[in-house]
Parts: sequence; structure tokens; C-alpha cells
Amino acid sequence: MKKILVVDWLDKYGGAERVLTSLNKSFNFSRCYTLINNMSEENLKKVFQHNDIEIIESPLKLLKSKFRYLFFLFPYFISNLSQEKNKCLIISSSFAVAKGFRGKKNQLHICYFQARNQRYIWDEENIYFTKLQAFILNPILSLLRKIDIRQSKRPDFIVANSFFVKDWIKKHYKIDCEVIYPPVDTKLFKLEKNKSGYYITTARLEPYKRIDLIVDAFNNINEELYIVGDGSTKKSLKAKANENIKFYDFLDAESVMNLVSKAKAFIHAGIEDFGIAPVEAQSCGTPVIAFNKGGVSETVVNGKTGVLFEYQTAGAILDAIKRFNKIKFNYRLISEHAANYSEEKFISNVKKYVESKLHNLKDNNEKEKG
Repeated sequence: MKKILVVDWLDKYGGAERVLTSLNKSFNFSRCYTLINNMSEENLKKVFQHNDIEIIESPLKLLKSKFRYLFFLFPYFISNLSQEKNKCLIISSSFAVAKGFRGKKNQLHICYFQARNQRYIWDEENIYFTKLQAFILNPILSLLRKIDIRQSKRPDFIVANSFFVKDWIKKHYKIDCEVIYPPVDTKLFKLEKNKSGYYITTARLEPYKRIDLIVDAFNNINEELYIVGDGSTKKSLKAKANENIKFYDFLDAESVMNLVSKAKAFIHAGIEDFGIAPVEAQSCGTPVIAFNKGGVSETVVNGKTGVLFEYQTAGAILDAIKRFNKIKFNYRLISEHAANYSEEKFISNVKKYVESKLHNLKDNNEKEKG
């Protein structure tokens, strides 16, 4: 059976894209549909493992890096992207609108939710829009929410990447689903017992990641912080950061591993739907200091593999650092905990899930023929 991958867009290579790599290892896709492909050839090879895969884009490709300005048209373009007429397996990886890909009756569509979809219209309008923008856009955002609910019914089955996302799907779409945790490269992110004195965070430098809170916290203490990543807030973050804060651009996985593995602790202040980077840190034996909401609260064991804080403020981060420094962590135990999220487990779980749905589909088709 032909296997098709659908993704919102292809851009930088981060945690979500590493999941795509594992999905491709699982199903060896022959075609990929996406709103736009802005990914470098080097990173495309990481995702598709040198497969000769056909990538089909929407007309949004003409806008290149400016495509997000037409976010209100994403549902339309994803709905009209398919060229598939024959029987096939469709796996969509959705953090925005990929779930809205329109399949046919003879096509099985399974959607893997990598995040709460379209957070900018549901949960985080205040992060993406000013109060004035949100007021002006309110009729459009309201319409987009209705369209999003309708498009959530298009997949035959939905799988969430955490129980946090599962609950969100149930709340907004009234759909029950199973949970399969995403993969972490526990072979690359190896245990390192010899820690240095710096703290670290790695992320896309976008508003919802709340790196600003981490910078505010470290501006008030004499501790070294490394920030690895790039994004729209990098300039403003660097402008207000003190000399104890060092910035790195996006690095290759091995370079990130070397920095994370030797860090005193990994700091995480955003609300992640799963949070692969904190699990990668734990795989290295590096404790995590994180906001106790979202997927991270499912992967960090408070007091054993890290320290969780209850309020999304710079002050709460500082209090957590004080508590962290009073605990003697077992780096091996932290690393062993992260092994529960290995790529091997993910591939095994996702294959079993898809095979069970294909088997059920075959049985149902035979019953109809009978």
C-alpha cells in the first residue's frame, strides 16, 4: 500500500522534525504533502533519510518565509492539496492544520497530533497578537475555530503525543484518542556524569517558549546560562540579556548533545505539548528545571529527575533553582528514566497501532463484500 505523509510545513529541523524522521523510518513514505517547503537540502535528508520522496506544496510556496501572514488561509490550502485517488495510508503530523488533509473513502487517514493545533486561535492569542490585533481579528479567529473543529473530523483516527494534548483534543474537538509518546534519540544523548557549572535551554526563540522569563531570572543571579536556538525574539532577548547569558544559533544534534550533557541543569519555562528537549536532557543525565504544566509534567519526576515550578514567572524560576541546588541528583537514574521514550519504543508502538487499524479496515471491507 502506498504511504503518504502530510505535514503543516517544512522549515527548521527541531523536535517536531525529529518525529518526522522516526515516522519515515517506520513507514518509508513515497510522497509528502505540505503547505510549504522552506527546509534546507541538508535537513530534508535528515527527515527522509535520503529517500527519493516527492514533495508537493501549496501555492503558499510563492510567499517563501512570509507565508505565515496568510495563516487564515491555511485550512483552505490543506483541504485542496491532495492528488491521491487510489487506496493509500495517510499519516498526517499536525501542529496546525495537517489533520485537515482531505482523504477519500478508500484511504486510511491517521493523524499524529504533535501539539495543540493552531494555538494562535485557541489558547495563546495574547502571545501571537496584541490586544488591538486580537480585537480586530476576532471575527476571523472565531470562524477559524469553527473550521478547525470541522477539519478535526477528517482523520479516521487521531493519536496524541501526550495526555496533556489528549485532554485538549477531548475538550475542543470532543474526540477520544490514544497516546503515543514521541521518540527521543537516547543513543545520541548519552549519559554524562561530569557536569559543568552552566545552565542551558534549547528552543525555537518564539514568544510561546517564554525564554524571556529565563533571561529575566538569570539577569538577577550570577550564574552562567547558555541559550541555543534562533527565532523572532532572539534580537530582543539578546538586547536585554546580561553578560552571564550566552547565545548560540541552531546547532547540529551532536553539538547540542555536547552542551546539554555537560550542563548543570536544563531550564524550561514554556508550556510544551510534550517537550522533546527536556527528555533529551534527561537522557544525558542532566536534571530539568521546568514549569509544571503540559507534557513536561508527564516526563519530569519532581525531586528525582528535576525540579518543577508552579508559576510561569521569573521569580518562580529563581525559587526552583534554589531548590535544585539543595538536591543531590543521581545522573544515571535520570538517564534510565529517559529510556522510556526511546525511538525504538516509538517506532514499535506506532507500527502496532497503524497495523491494528489497517487490519480492522480489512476485516470491515471483507464483511461489506460478504
